[in-house]
Amino acid sequence: MNAAQTRATIVVSIPNAAKIEWWIAQLAPLLPGWTLRPVDDPGDPDAVSYAVVWRPADGTFTPFPNLKAIVSLGAGIDHVLADRELPSGVPIIRTVGTDLTQRMREYVALHVLRHHREMPAIAANQRRQRWAQQVVPPATRRRVGVMGLGNLGGAAARTLAGLGFETLGWARTQREIEGVITYAGESEFAAFLQRCEILVCLLPLTPATENLLDAALFARLPRGASLINAGRGPHLVEDDLLAALASGQLSHATLDVFRQEPLPEAHPFWRHQQITVTPHVASLIDPESGSRIVAANIREFEAHGEVADLADAARGY
Repeated sequence: MNAAQTRATIVVSIPNAAKIEWWIAQLAPLLPGWTLRPVDDPGDPDAVSYAVVWRPADGTFTPFPNLKAIVSLGAGIDHVLADRELPSGVPIIRTVGTDLTQRMREYVALHVLRHHREMPAIAANQRRQRWAQQVVPPATRRRVGVMGLGNLGGAAARTLAGLGFETLGWARTQREIEGVITYAGESEFAAFLQRCEILVCLLPLTPATENLLDAALFARLPRGASLINAGRGPHLVEDDLLAALASGQLSHATLDVFRQEPLPEAHPFWRHQQITVTPHVASLIDPESGSRIVAANIREFEAHGEVADLADAARGY
């Protein structure tokens, strides 16, 4: 490693100072010769080569003229693109890996099974001390749809098919997944929705997918369908969800992502009997496993100028 590389700096930006130190402690042994610093104490800004970030503030990258790449601490890059001062042309590297995929598979399987076996109703009956046996069809007669068939969505769909569900998948472009009936594009969207008794949203957030989970979409689902959103909070029109639950068009929703996080204490979702709230944990990255992925991507990009998980900023994912 030459002198210039030895002096190079990687900054870490996360909206939690303790987590920044946690990530630095995990990354440092994996990136010998690099200096790792918090973004608000970067040292020489000209020496900063990489920024490892989650939900960076506007202007986070402006002080660093020699930035080679931005590393998103997650599969999505919408939080990076939200920076109104984002420098153009700087590559963005996504963080994906087997641990993250496994976590999403677990989360989707857990909550699809909860909806399928009507566990929210059973839990409500327990609180009322009411013995009411819930008769449900076997998974082979339950249709579950997954919107978004990328790394996480494709793995989730395969998992559901493996559990025996009649699994449907939809993406902007055609995908082939063994055991999954796939639909593609706007022309097949309505046909996909009308078959989904349980709908799972794992889409990336783009201008085309923002507010996609709205009254019009809910109306296309079978009456009494349920929703699981582990994509992004801005996919959902919150008032439309509340109206769909009140009317019976939807029976239940499990939400892991929200427009404002943490979810405000006064938000109606917290107390709604037909909504399960989880605090953005579906595929939560942790420094121990995530740092190995981040370090490997930085080493690969440094050596070759590219990585397999390079995002397409123009597409938004």
